[in-house]
Amino acid sequence: MQLINNISGVILAGGASKRFNGIIKAKIVIDGKTIISRIIETLGDIFDELIIVTNTPEEFKEYNSCKIIGDQYLNKGPLGGIHSALKVSEKEALFVFAGDMPLLEKEIIIRQIDFYNINKCDVLIPQINKYIEPLHGIYKKTVLRILEEYLEGDNDFAIREFFKKVNVHYLQFEGSEKSRRAFTNINSLSDVSIVKKLPGPG
Repeated sequence: MQLINNISGVILAGGASKRFNGIIKAKIVIDGKTIISRIIETLGDIFDELIIVTNTPEEFKEYNSCKIIGDQYLNKGPLGGIHSALKVSEKEALFVFAGDMPLLEKEIIIRQIDFYNINKCDVLIPQINKYIEPLHGIYKKTVLRILEEYLEGDNDFAIREFFKKVNVHYLQFEGSEKSRRAFTNINSLSDVSIVKKLPGPG
């Protein structure tokens, strides 16, 4: 498969989580492999540039095939990480992934990229029924200026609020087991146990 060269793959790795006793979620080990290692393994077959956004870069120094950057705007949530990646990427867009998604599916990622390349929207987000997944989305460079203005203002920094400022398209996915699995996040210790029982990507 030819690597995608117009979009950077971005992993928002964040920092320590109170729910996990100060452990960084991306470094949680599932079946002998960290979540971020799983993500990089999947994305490395798709994108020719990978970026990790984290404010604890020392935790990710072994991933030297990736650009590792921090937030310019601190305490702004995922929007701050998206902004930082947009600033450093030389590509026309980012495909942004949460750092706690251990079961990403190449087929679903490629389907989003194909849709983006045809529709050329500012932001492309997957949707299952009424549920959307902003951190499995494509963000074009055209949103950078608007995002900077938004981050510098007195705004609600929820991604869904920012979407009101830009041209967002939603790609509908069927509510299949494969789709739901691909968008699975690790939000609690019980989620780790659930993921271990799920079949891997395939």
